[in-house]
Amino acid sequence: MASIDQAEALMHAGVDTIYAGEDYFGLRLPHSFQRAELTTLIERVHAQGKQIQVAVNAIFHNDRIVHVLDYLQFLAQQKVDRITIGDPGAIRILHQSQLDLDYWYDGADLVTNSRQINFWAQQGAKGAVIANEVPYRELVDLVPNVKIPLQMLVYGATAIHQSGRPLLSNYFNFVQAHQDKLDRAKGLFIAEPHKPDTHYSIYEDMNGTHVFANNDVDLMTQLPKLAALPVSHWFLDGVFADPDNFPKIAQAFAQARDWLASQSLTAAKIADLENLVQANQPANRQLDTGFFKIDPSEVK
Repeated sequence: MASIDQAEALMHAGVDTIYAGEDYFGLRLPHSFQRAELTTLIERVHAQGKQIQVAVNAIFHNDRIVHVLDYLQFLAQQKVDRITIGDPGAIRILHQSQLDLDYWYDGADLVTNSRQINFWAQQGAKGAVIANEVPYRELVDLVPNVKIPLQMLVYGATAIHQSGRPLLSNYFNFVQAHQDKLDRAKGLFIAEPHKPDTHYSIYEDMNGTHVFANNDVDLMTQLPKLAALPVSHWFLDGVFADPDNFPKIAQAFAQARDWLASQSLTAAKIADLENLVQANQPANRQLDTGFFKIDPSEVK
């Protein structure tokens, strides 16, 4: 969520859950909402009859995990609808606090099988965020065996690597180059040798260095398959999206959701919605279906 204004536009576009958070506690957020601003956002979301999901999915070292309880208490007081959380130590703090705060397990690329998901369901998780690396053919076997709902990325950037080290700062310090901005707004990327088409976006924040897949994910054409499984909690990541165009992309997915619910989503409508997504995608970022169509034996 890039701003409160964007949240308003997304809700107007038909989004039913707003995802936001603060960099100190959450990963790869378009904007870091400090508590006063987050309080305003929560009030706006609830006033529209929508839900808010707050990211508490950072990897916490000893100096930061001591602040998790206070943040969870704040979120419970603000009556957020749910949080995403992946650090077992942070989950233990949540359990011990006995706060009225639902959580969805978000262990990033670790969440790849039904037994792990059901384990966290036994620990109180109300849902789980499935790893982006799980292809459709694995989902077919996984989804019928899980006991809680799944959230899956259907649009946006896919993180493929995170290091807690400030790799960009280290690099620019080494070459003694002046670099006033290392975050996502700088538009930095890395490429593989002898592969000129590779364009791995990279940025640095207080959680370290984040590297993203060559293309953004777009599963618009695959939504009927997801709905049939069913995977009905769709996540749209706007970290690299154009702030003004992201609500238009969200509206296309919301329209697909509504047409699926009324059993009126046709191939022609999907094609039109896909064109809307393509038209509002940043010019320097390509789209594909990520891992969705990959043979599971090829995922390494």
